Amino acid sequence: MAPTSEWLSQLEEKREKLKSPVDLNTYFTLPEIAGKQLDIMDIGPCSVPTGEILVRDPLCYLAVRGEQPYFRTVSAGTYRTEVSVVKPDEEGDCARYAAVRLRFSDKPAIRFEEALIGHEDIGGLEDGEYFGFNVDAGLGSICDKRLHQAFCDFVEKWHEEHPGENLYDHYFAALFAESYRQHPEYQRSGGDWLNWQIPGTEYHLPIFQSGFGDGAYPVYWGLDQAGEICQMVIQFIDIELTYGEEEEED
Repeated sequence: MAPTSEWLSQLEEKREKLKSPVDLNTYFTLPEIAGKQLDIMDIGPCSVPTGEILVRDPLCYLAVRGEQPYFRTVSAGTYRTEVSVVKPDEEGDCARYAAVRLRFSDKPAIRFEEALIGHEDIGGLEDGEYFGFNVDAGLGSICDKRLHQAFCDFVEKWHEEHPGENLYDHYFAALFAESYRQHPEYQRSGGDWLNWQIPGTEYHLPIFQSGFGDGAYPVYWGLDQAGEICQMVIQFIDIELTYGEEEEED
C-alpha cells in the first residue's frame, strides 16, 4: 500500500531524525573501530527480482504473507551480501555481525536514512529513536517481495508435510551446520549465516545472525550525491557506542 500524501509530508518534516547517527561507510572501510578489529565477509548473492525489499526475522515474521516491503525501491538484480564482522576477542566473545550491506551501485553513500514501509507513526519520532524491524529468533534476512511469497509458499507446504515439527530444528539447523562446515570463519559450530536457495526456485535468500540476538534493529538506505539509493545497510551493533563505553568503564 502506497504511503499517503500526508505521511510523505511528515516524512519531509522528520527527515533529519531518520538520518543514521553513524557513518555506516566506516563499518566496511575501517579495520578497527573502538578498539575492535573488523573484517568484511561476503556471504553470497541476494536475489532482488522486483526491487521491492523486506528485512525480517525469517523464522518469526517472514512467513506472514501480509508483511509489506519498504516503499522505496531499487533496481532489480542480484547483489552481493556483505557482512561487517567484529572479530572474536581475547575475552572469548564470538564473532559478532555488526552490519549487513547490499550495494546497488558503485556510487558512494553520503547519507544514510532509515528505510520505511510507509505507515509508521513519523509524527511521534524523537531524536535517537528509530523504527527498525523486530528479531525474536536471533536471525535477520533480506528478502525481495517475490521471494517473500515463495518463502511463504515453502513454509506452508513444509508444515503441511511435517505436522508438529519445528522449521528451524528439523530443517534449517542442518543447513546452518553445513554452512559452518563449509565456511567456518566467523561462525559458531551451529552456523551463523546461510545463503539459502529457496527450493524450486532460482532465488537466493541470505539469512544471518543478528549481532547480539533478539531486539529491534534499524535498516538504512545509503543515498548518493544525487539522492538516489546506492546501498542498503542493516545495523545490528553501534560499535562505537557498545564497545567504546566498555573501554571507558575498564
